[in-house]
Amino acid sequence: MKKQALLNRISQGFILLSAIALLSVSVMAFSNPQSVMDLVRVQLTNTDAFSSIRGVYGGVGLTLFISLLYLMVNDTRKGLAFLSLLWGFYALSRTVTIFSEGALGDFGKQWLITESALCLVAVVLLVTNRRTPVLN
Repeated sequence: MKKQALLNRISQGFILLSAIALLSVSVMAFSNPQSVMDLVRVQLTNTDAFSSIRGVYGGVGLTLFISLLYLMVNDTRKGLAFLSLLWGFYALSRTVTIFSEGALGDFGKQWLITESALCLVAVVLLVTNRRTPVLN
């Protein structure tokens, strides 16, 4: 019983950590879209560009944050499955870039490692949670 509760808390903590990471980028995008693009040395040159970064990184990021909080409280397994896909597809996108456009810079390399590791953690927690009934 204690193992189940501990596993659930670890899973919820991972979901919360992921949600907060996404929220931090979302807040940055809402307040200053250029600051998000400065991370990859891209200059926003028109209002449509600013609006798009606010929408994708700000609005979508906030939606992901809220969704993850809901899943953390109501269905930890689905939250872990969602994060497995989210972090996995982020990593896949960077891998596709390597094959399509060439080697990543330092920023891309670091995030490929980070997103791959987060995907792996989510998958391990998901598989472990499938084996052990979890109390929500």
